[in-house]
Amino acid sequence: MKRLFTPALVLLTFLNLISCETKKEKPQPKPYKAGVILSFDDAYVDEWYEADQVLRKYSWKATFNVCRIDSIGAPQLKKLHEMEQYGHEIAGHGYHHYNAVKFVQQNGIDQYLDQEIDPMIASLKKKNFKTTSFAYPYGERSDELDKALSSKFKIIRGRAFGGEAPEKQDSYFNNSKIVFAFDIDNSHIHFSIPYLLELLHYAKKNNKILILCSHKTVKEVTENYQTKIETLEFVCKYMKLNDLKFYKLSDLDDLLPQQ
Repeated sequence: MKRLFTPALVLLTFLNLISCETKKEKPQPKPYKAGVILSFDDAYVDEWYEADQVLRKYSWKATFNVCRIDSIGAPQLKKLHEMEQYGHEIAGHGYHHYNAVKFVQQNGIDQYLDQEIDPMIASLKKKNFKTTSFAYPYGERSDELDKALSSKFKIIRGRAFGGEAPEKQDSYFNNSKIVFAFDIDNSHIHFSIPYLLELLHYAKKNNKILILCSHKTVKEVTENYQTKIETLEFVCKYMKLNDLKFYKLSDLDDLLPQQ
């Protein structure tokens, strides 16, 4: 029996095909366990190493975003390699630590890549570090910068500057390669242990990955851009008690929706 194709049937078939294609192409987020990323900026290698020795009892993992790599001495490079071999991530934080937004406004994006990004990538590679993540110095970024760096790094981290309620805070993994971290340095205007506890609890309750950042790790705070090791222990203890997972920035690449 010959089948008749009416205009309405042809249109319906076409719409079904379009619908299937749309459903097929839409990337789906991957499931993951609630957890925390502890990340550290600049080049406080000796202090990071000391904190690492204290925190290994928690089987912790962290991302260390290193700047001015060619100014770091051989003993410190050895420590970084040891930390990488243990399971930490060594990521990029700029060759000179320029403020990316201000530099681009004055010199353009090409000069930023030539002076700040490409030399950093080359030097890290020469020193045998496997670097796939980047954290903006001072946390300042722009869409133009994100676009220019997207082909060079799998994950790019800025900073969440506000102290909003946890459900409005930007410092949780958002299924994007551009992520933001909440600063837990003691001098950060929005930092406090009670607020940090709120962020951790929200991550646990809502199955989120909380992203934190700091700079120099110390036993006692004496100036700005310092985080007490005691604060890091607080985070690690909370994670162990509540079965949260330690992530590194590079781990997020495996969780991104497949295009």
